[in-house]
Amino acid sequence: MNTVLRTEKLCKSFSNAGLQQHVIKNLDLEIFEGDFTVIMGASGSGKSTLLYALSGMDKPTFGKVYFGEEEISSYDNDRLAVFRRNHCGFVFQSIYLLDNMDVFDNIMTGALAARKNSPELVEHIKTLLNQVGISEDMWKKYPNQLSGGECQRVGIVRAVINEPKLLFADEPTGALNSSSGQDVLDVFTELHKSGQSIVMVTHDIKTALRGSRVIYLRDGGIVGEHRMPDYGTEENKQRRGSLQDFLNEMGW
Repeated sequence: MNTVLRTEKLCKSFSNAGLQQHVIKNLDLEIFEGDFTVIMGASGSGKSTLLYALSGMDKPTFGKVYFGEEEISSYDNDRLAVFRRNHCGFVFQSIYLLDNMDVFDNIMTGALAARKNSPELVEHIKTLLNQVGISEDMWKKYPNQLSGGECQRVGIVRAVINEPKLLFADEPTGALNSSSGQDVLDVFTELHKSGQSIVMVTHDIKTALRGSRVIYLRDGGIVGEHRMPDYGTEENKQRRGSLQDFLNEMGW
């Protein structure tokens, strides 16, 4: 497998009331092209902090992050912003759609930020919306006219409209009910099947089952890794037992 992203001795600390809190400690990790990597761990283990460092949303205190052969951890903020715009997509638990724009325009903002605007782009957006179950009669609706699950699916389309090398997700179903969460996870599964590289933070085993690789963090370090075959209904029972055994070993 080709390595798309890797870290060397990654450390991240925060100052709290004059004391240093070491959240990520000397962490080495490779993210492989086409993989669906899930990051799990107890609350406070450093999951989201690691995601932000990997994606260039935050800089490490020490250590290095490489995208291919480029050390992105050495970039200044402006260059990091260009890196994120050109190579990354983001889906968060909170759904950051613009309230004053309809579905279609919300997605166009992501494309225009990368200076993409063409008839082919419009058709691409329509295709993606249909693929995630957002029908044509919803394209001119505003976020407050949609359900949480529908908004999150629009957010995923916006995240992948520029065909990012990496899609990062932080608890993307955390604010959704079970049915809506299932719909959103189905979208991630289809993206992975199409070859999209995904890095997702979750505390939920149903979400983690969609991954092909689970990384477990404890106290800012990797203490275990579990590899699974790509998601398929016929394997779900076996996959769940295997993952549950791994998580039990980790003390989850």
